[in-house]
Amino acid sequence: MAASLIRLHFHDCFVQGCDASILLDETPSIQSEKTAIPNINSARGYNVIEDAKREVERLCPRVVSCADILTVAARDASVAVGGPSWNVKLGRKDSTTANRARANSDLPSPFADANTLISAFSVKGLTTRDMIALSGIYYISSFTIAYTRPSPMLLFRSRIYSNGTDIDPGFASTRRRQCPQTGGDSTLAPLDLVTPNSFDNNYFKNLVQRKGLLISDQVLFTSASTKDIVDGYSKNPRSFAADFASAMIKMGEIQPLLAPNGIVRKTCGSILVN
Repeated sequence: MAASLIRLHFHDCFVQGCDASILLDETPSIQSEKTAIPNINSARGYNVIEDAKREVERLCPRVVSCADILTVAARDASVAVGGPSWNVKLGRKDSTTANRARANSDLPSPFADANTLISAFSVKGLTTRDMIALSGIYYISSFTIAYTRPSPMLLFRSRIYSNGTDIDPGFASTRRRQCPQTGGDSTLAPLDLVTPNSFDNNYFKNLVQRKGLLISDQVLFTSASTKDIVDGYSKNPRSFAADFASAMIKMGEIQPLLAPNGIVRKTCGSILVN
Protein backbone atom coordinates (compact mmCIF):
# COMPACT_ATOMS: atom_id res chain seq x y z
CA MET A 1 0.00 0.00 0.00
CA ALA A 2 2.92 2.39 0.62
CA ALA A 3 3.84 2.28 -3.04
CA SER A 4 0.24 2.78 -4.09
CA LEU A 5 -0.14 5.92 -1.96
CA ILE A 6 2.98 7.48 -3.49
CA ARG A 7 1.73 6.65 -6.94
CA LEU A 8 -1.74 8.01 -6.13
CA HIS A 9 -0.17 11.35 -5.17
CA PHE A 10 1.85 11.35 -8.39
CA HIS A 11 -1.23 10.65 -10.52
CA ASP A 12 -3.11 13.42 -8.74
CA CYS A 13 -0.47 16.10 -9.17
CA PHE A 14 0.13 15.37 -12.86
CA VAL A 15 -3.52 16.10 -13.69
CA GLN A 16 -4.53 19.75 -13.12
CA GLY A 17 -2.14 20.01 -10.15
CA CYS A 18 -2.16 18.68 -6.58
CA ASP A 19 -5.86 19.16 -5.88
CA ALA A 20 -7.16 15.67 -4.96
CA SER A 21 -9.07 15.51 -8.25
CA ILE A 22 -8.11 11.84 -8.59
CA LEU A 23 -10.16 11.03 -5.48
CA LEU A 24 -13.49 12.24 -6.88
CA ASP A 25 -16.07 9.58 -7.71
CA GLU A 26 -18.11 9.45 -10.90
CA THR A 27 -21.27 11.58 -10.88
CA PRO A 28 -23.61 12.93 -13.58
CA SER A 29 -21.46 16.09 -13.67
CA ILE A 30 -17.99 14.60 -12.99
CA GLN A 31 -16.06 12.20 -15.22
CA SER A 32 -13.88 10.56 -12.61
CA GLU A 33 -10.14 10.23 -13.14
CA LYS A 34 -10.44 6.86 -11.40
CA THR A 35 -11.73 5.43 -14.67
CA ALA A 36 -8.93 6.87 -16.84
CA ILE A 37 -6.81 4.22 -18.56
CA PRO A 38 -3.72 4.71 -16.31
CA ASN A 39 -5.89 4.43 -13.16
CA ILE A 40 -8.72 1.98 -13.72
CA ASN A 41 -8.11 -1.39 -12.05
CA SER A 42 -4.67 -0.08 -11.20
CA ALA A 43 -4.61 2.91 -8.84
CA ARG A 44 -5.13 1.95 -5.19
CA GLY A 45 -5.27 3.55 -1.77
CA TYR A 46 -8.44 5.61 -2.10
CA ASN A 47 -9.87 3.99 1.03
CA VAL A 48 -6.75 4.84 3.07
CA ILE A 49 -7.08 8.54 2.26
CA GLU A 50 -10.82 8.47 2.93
CA ASP A 51 -10.25 6.79 6.32
CA ALA A 52 -7.67 9.41 7.24
CA LYS A 53 -10.03 12.18 6.14
CA ARG A 54 -12.79 10.76 8.33
CA GLU A 55 -10.55 10.89 11.40
CA VAL A 56 -9.33 14.40 10.61
CA GLU A 57 -12.90 15.60 10.10
CA ARG A 58 -13.86 14.22 13.48
CA LEU A 59 -11.22 16.42 15.14
CA CYS A 60 -11.04 19.43 12.80
CA PRO A 61 -14.13 19.68 10.58
CA ARG A 62 -13.56 21.26 7.14
CA VAL A 63 -10.03 22.44 7.91
CA VAL A 64 -7.61 19.95 6.30
CA SER A 65 -8.05 19.26 2.60
CA CYS A 66 -7.92 15.86 0.96
CA ALA A 67 -5.10 17.21 -1.23
CA ASP A 68 -2.98 17.89 1.87
CA ILE A 69 -3.84 14.50 3.37
CA LEU A 70 -2.77 12.76 0.16
CA THR A 71 0.50 14.72 0.06
CA VAL A 72 1.35 13.92 3.68
CA ALA A 73 0.35 10.27 3.19
CA ALA A 74 2.82 9.93 0.32
CA ARG A 75 5.62 11.26 2.52
CA ASP A 76 4.67 9.01 5.44
CA ALA A 77 4.38 6.00 3.11
CA SER A 78 7.99 6.52 2.04
CA VAL A 79 9.15 6.64 5.65
CA ALA A 80 7.11 3.54 6.53
CA VAL A 81 9.08 1.38 4.09
CA GLY A 82 12.50 2.79 4.91
CA GLY A 83 12.57 5.66 2.45
CA PRO A 84 13.41 9.32 3.02
CA SER A 85 11.27 11.97 4.70
CA TRP A 86 10.79 15.57 3.61
CA ASN A 87 8.99 18.72 4.71
CA VAL A 88 5.49 19.06 3.29
CA LYS A 89 3.98 22.48 2.72
CA LEU A 90 0.29 22.60 3.66
CA GLY A 91 -2.61 24.79 2.62
CA ARG A 92 -3.81 23.10 -0.58
CA LYS A 93 -7.51 23.21 -1.38
CA ASP A 94 -9.58 20.49 -3.05
CA SER A 95 -10.90 20.84 -6.56
CA THR A 96 -14.57 20.58 -7.46
CA THR A 97 -13.73 19.02 -10.83
CA ALA A 98 -11.84 16.07 -12.27
CA ASN A 99 -10.34 15.64 -15.73
CA ARG A 100 -10.37 12.13 -17.16
CA ALA A 101 -9.12 13.33 -20.56
CA ARG A 102 -6.01 14.91 -19.05
CA ALA A 103 -5.39 11.83 -16.93
CA ASN A 104 -5.33 9.83 -20.16
CA SER A 105 -3.03 12.30 -21.93
CA ASP A 106 -0.71 13.67 -19.22
CA LEU A 107 0.33 10.54 -17.33
CA PRO A 108 3.39 8.82 -18.86
CA SER A 109 2.94 5.80 -21.10
CA PRO A 110 4.67 2.46 -20.45
CA PHE A 111 5.81 2.62 -24.09
CA ALA A 112 7.38 6.09 -23.83
CA ASP A 113 10.98 6.69 -24.89
CA ALA A 114 13.38 8.76 -22.81
CA ASN A 115 12.83 12.01 -24.70
CA THR A 116 9.06 11.71 -24.33
CA LEU A 117 9.41 11.11 -20.61
CA ILE A 118 11.79 14.04 -20.20
CA SER A 119 9.34 16.29 -22.04
CA ALA A 120 6.31 15.11 -20.03
CA PHE A 121 8.05 15.92 -16.76
CA SER A 122 9.54 19.18 -18.02
CA VAL A 123 6.03 20.48 -18.74
CA LYS A 124 5.30 19.96 -15.03
CA GLY A 125 8.44 21.84 -13.96
CA LEU A 126 10.49 18.73 -13.21
CA THR A 127 14.01 18.07 -14.46
CA THR A 128 15.47 14.98 -16.09
CA ARG A 129 17.01 14.02 -12.75
CA ASP A 130 13.63 14.47 -11.05
CA MET A 131 12.05 12.27 -13.70
CA ILE A 132 14.55 9.47 -13.19
CA ALA A 133 14.31 9.65 -9.40
CA LEU A 134 10.52 9.37 -9.74
CA SER A 135 10.71 6.87 -12.60
CA GLY A 136 9.51 3.86 -10.62
CA ILE A 137 6.07 5.40 -10.17
CA TYR A 138 5.32 5.63 -13.88
CA TYR A 139 2.14 3.75 -14.48
CA ILE A 140 2.71 1.43 -11.58
CA SER A 141 3.55 2.23 -8.00
CA SER A 142 6.91 3.21 -6.63
CA PHE A 143 10.40 1.92 -7.19
CA THR A 144 11.24 -1.48 -5.85
CA ILE A 145 8.10 -1.62 -3.72
CA ALA A 146 5.94 -1.51 -6.82
CA TYR A 147 3.83 -4.24 -8.33
CA THR A 148 2.18 -4.30 -11.71
CA ARG A 149 -0.18 -6.63 -13.51
CA PRO A 150 0.59 -8.48 -16.76
CA SER A 151 -2.59 -7.19 -18.37
CA PRO A 152 -2.89 -5.76 -21.88
CA MET A 153 -3.40 -2.34 -20.32
CA LEU A 154 0.06 -2.27 -18.72
CA LEU A 155 1.71 -4.13 -21.57
CA PHE A 156 4.89 -5.48 -20.08
CA ARG A 157 3.92 -8.81 -21.62
CA SER A 158 5.16 -7.57 -25.01
CA ARG A 159 8.59 -6.81 -23.54
CA ILE A 160 9.21 -10.15 -21.85
CA TYR A 161 8.19 -12.05 -25.00
CA SER A 162 10.12 -9.80 -27.40
CA ASN A 163 13.49 -11.64 -27.36
CA GLY A 164 15.10 -8.21 -27.63
CA THR A 165 18.73 -7.44 -26.82
CA ASP A 166 17.82 -4.96 -24.07
CA ILE A 167 16.35 -7.59 -21.73
CA ASP A 168 18.23 -10.20 -19.70
CA PRO A 169 17.21 -13.68 -20.98
CA GLY A 170 17.01 -15.20 -17.48
CA PHE A 171 14.84 -12.32 -16.27
CA ALA A 172 12.51 -12.70 -19.26
CA SER A 173 12.24 -16.45 -18.66
CA THR A 174 11.34 -15.95 -14.98
CA ARG A 175 8.69 -13.38 -15.84
CA ARG A 176 7.18 -15.61 -18.51
CA ARG A 177 6.50 -18.26 -15.89
CA GLN A 178 4.47 -15.67 -13.92
CA CYS A 179 2.85 -14.13 -16.96
CA PRO A 180 1.73 -16.47 -19.76
CA GLN A 181 1.18 -15.06 -23.23
CA THR A 182 -2.56 -15.38 -22.65
CA GLY A 183 -4.52 -15.38 -19.40
CA GLY A 184 -3.29 -14.74 -15.88
CA ASP A 185 -4.16 -11.07 -16.05
CA SER A 186 -4.94 -10.83 -12.33
CA THR A 187 -1.45 -11.93 -11.27
CA LEU A 188 0.65 -9.31 -9.48
CA ALA A 189 4.27 -9.00 -10.55
CA PRO A 190 6.92 -7.13 -8.52
CA LEU A 191 9.26 -4.78 -10.34
CA ASP A 192 12.07 -6.05 -8.14
CA LEU A 193 12.34 -9.78 -7.42
CA VAL A 194 14.94 -9.29 -4.67
CA THR A 195 13.47 -6.68 -2.28
CA PRO A 196 9.93 -5.98 -3.53
CA ASN A 197 8.68 -4.54 -0.22
CA SER A 198 11.50 -2.15 0.62
CA PHE A 199 12.60 1.28 -0.51
CA ASP A 200 16.09 0.90 -1.98
CA ASN A 201 17.98 1.42 -5.24
CA ASN A 202 17.50 -2.07 -6.67
CA TYR A 203 15.18 -0.63 -9.31
CA PHE A 204 18.21 1.07 -10.86
CA LYS A 205 20.48 -1.93 -10.36
CA ASN A 206 17.91 -3.93 -12.30
CA LEU A 207 18.00 -1.46 -15.20
CA VAL A 208 21.80 -1.75 -15.40
CA GLN A 209 21.37 -5.52 -15.58
CA ARG A 210 18.69 -5.19 -18.32
CA LYS A 211 15.96 -6.29 -15.93
CA GLY A 212 13.55 -3.39 -16.29
CA LEU A 213 9.98 -4.66 -16.49
CA LEU A 214 8.44 -1.96 -18.69
CA ILE A 215 9.80 -0.46 -21.88
CA SER A 216 9.65 2.97 -20.22
CA ASP A 217 11.82 1.58 -17.40
CA GLN A 218 14.62 0.10 -19.51
CA VAL A 219 14.93 3.09 -21.86
CA LEU A 220 16.27 5.08 -18.92
CA PHE A 221 19.45 3.01 -19.09
CA THR A 222 19.63 2.49 -22.85
CA SER A 223 19.27 6.22 -23.59
CA ALA A 224 22.47 8.27 -23.57
CA SER A 225 20.64 11.24 -22.03
CA THR A 226 19.63 9.33 -18.90
CA LYS A 227 22.06 6.39 -18.60
CA ASP A 228 24.64 8.13 -16.38
CA ILE A 229 22.05 9.17 -13.78
CA VAL A 230 20.63 5.65 -13.61
CA ASP A 231 24.13 4.24 -13.25
CA GLY A 232 24.87 6.73 -10.47
CA TYR A 233 21.72 5.82 -8.54
CA SER A 234 22.52 2.11 -8.89
CA LYS A 235 25.83 2.72 -7.11
CA ASN A 236 24.80 5.40 -4.61
CA PRO A 237 21.52 4.77 -2.75
CA ARG A 238 21.96 7.90 -0.63
CA SER A 239 22.10 10.08 -3.72
CA PHE A 240 18.95 8.42 -5.03
CA ALA A 241 17.07 8.86 -1.74
CA ALA A 242 18.06 12.52 -1.50
CA ASP A 243 17.01 13.23 -5.08
CA PHE A 244 13.77 11.31 -4.60
CA ALA A 245 12.85 13.46 -1.59
CA SER A 246 13.70 16.62 -3.52
CA ALA A 247 11.63 15.52 -6.51
CA MET A 248 8.68 14.64 -4.29
CA ILE A 249 8.73 18.13 -2.77
CA LYS A 250 8.68 19.67 -6.24
CA MET A 251 5.97 17.31 -7.42
CA GLY A 252 3.80 18.18 -4.41
CA GLU A 253 3.93 21.81 -5.48
CA ILE A 254 2.71 21.36 -9.06
CA GLN A 255 -0.06 23.92 -9.47
CA PRO A 256 -1.48 23.58 -5.96
CA LEU A 257 -5.02 24.88 -5.61
CA LEU A 258 -4.86 27.66 -3.02
CA ALA A 259 -7.41 29.95 -1.34
CA PRO A 260 -9.60 31.69 -2.34
CA ASN A 261 -9.96 28.96 -4.98
CA GLY A 262 -11.12 25.43 -4.25
CA ILE A 263 -12.85 23.95 -1.23
CA VAL A 264 -12.16 21.61 1.67
CA ARG A 265 -14.23 18.52 0.98
CA LYS A 266 -15.99 16.77 3.83
CA THR A 267 -15.37 13.44 2.11
CA CYS A 268 -12.67 12.95 -0.49
CA GLY A 269 -14.84 11.24 -3.07
CA SER A 270 -17.53 13.90 -3.20
CA ILE A 271 -17.97 17.68 -3.39
CA LEU A 272 -21.31 17.56 -1.57
CA VAL A 273 -21.48 19.80 1.49
CA ASN A 274 -23.44 17.39 3.68
